[in-house]
Amino acid sequence: MAIRFDNRVALVTGAGAGLGRAHALALASRGAKVVVNDIGAGAQAVADEIAAAGGQALARVASVTDPLAVEAMVADTMQHWGRVDVLVNNAGILRDKSFAKMSLDDFSLVVNVHLMGAVHCCKSVWDIMRAQNYGRIVMTTSSSGLWGNFGQSNYGAAKMALVGLMQTLALEGEKHNIRVNALAPTAATDMTAGLMPEPDLALLSTEAVIPALLYLACDDAPTRAIVCAGAGSFETAQIALTQGVHLAAASRTAEELAAQFAAISNRDGSTVPASGAAQTLHELGKAQAVRSLGLD
Repeated sequence: MAIRFDNRVALVTGAGAGLGRAHALALASRGAKVVVNDIGAGAQAVADEIAAAGGQALARVASVTDPLAVEAMVADTMQHWGRVDVLVNNAGILRDKSFAKMSLDDFSLVVNVHLMGAVHCCKSVWDIMRAQNYGRIVMTTSSSGLWGNFGQSNYGAAKMALVGLMQTLALEGEKHNIRVNALAPTAATDMTAGLMPEPDLALLSTEAVIPALLYLACDDAPTRAIVCAGAGSFETAQIALTQGVHLAAASRTAEELAAQFAAISNRDGSTVPASGAAQTLHELGKAQAVRSLGLD
C-alpha cells in the first residue's frame, strides 16, 4: 500500500534548504499540507515550489530557539488547518572546532538550536497531538552523536540528547498514538560542503534519505526507532545492554571490575531494554538470582 499523507498537516523545521527542503517537498508530493519553517527567505521559496506543484504550504519564518515564536507558528497552523499530525525536527547549525578551541558560546548555541529547538517544537504540538490521538515526530540525530566525531563535541552532544528525548516521548506518547523516532541522515548539503570528495558527495543525495523520513512519519511508523540513511543504504542503530557480569560483594572492587571488563563488554546476548526502568530491573534480577542461590 502506498504511503500517503492526505489530510495530514506536517511541520518541517529548517525546511528552507537542504534536507529540510527535501522533506517538505516529499511530504507535500504525497498529499500533506506542509508548514515550511526556516529563519530566512528560503521558507517562502519552498512553499511557492510546493504550491506550483499543486500542493498546499505555509511559509513561516521563526527561530526554533524562540519558544514564543514557535508557539505562534503552531497557533497559526491550527488556525489555518486545525491540526498538526507530523513534526519533523530538522533545523540545525554547525560550529565545528576541537573541544580545546571551542567557546562555550558556540557549544551552547548548537545545543540550543538542535536540542532546545526540538523541545520547543515538541512542547508546542504535544497537547494538540494528545487531544487528536495522533502524532508522528521525527528527531534528526546524527552519527556524530551516536558514535562521536572529531571537532563536533557540541553537535554530538545535542544529537545524542535528541535520542534520549525521543526515547522518553515515545513512551509517554504511546497511549495517545504518538510515535516518535529518530533519523540519522548522511547527505550532501550546505552543512557538509567541502568535507568529502565530490564523487562521494554526489552519492549522498538528499533524495536518498527521503524514504526513511516518509516511513518514520507515516500512519504505520514504528516508534523509538533510530534509522540511519545515506547513499541508498538504511540501517537501524540500537542502544544495547550487554549481559554483563555480577560481582559478588566479596569481590566487588574496582580491580575485579578491571579484570572482568572484557567479559562485561562482550556483546553476545546483548539486549535492548524497553526503558530505563527495565535496565534497572535487569540488574536487580541478576542480583536477586545470585542471592537466591546463596552466592552473595
